[in-house]
Amino acid sequence: MSKIVDANKKIEKAVVGGYKKIEDTVVGGYQKIEDKFVDSFLKKDGETIEEAKERLKEEQKSREQESK
Repeated sequence: MSKIVDANKKIEKAVVGGYKKIEDTVVGGYQKIEDKFVDSFLKKDGETIEEAKERLKEEQKSREQESK
């Protein structure tokens, strides 16, 4: 029974490790695309990408509060 448990743990580590690699790749790719979009279309003069994202979050919060 112990060999089965050990084998299952090895399989679990391999599957979870593979999933994490895929997840990191997808999320990283999305963030690159998001940053490029913000840089190209939503950033104001002299503003960094991070500052633009924060400004957009604040604007969204204020729109949500106004609609309540």
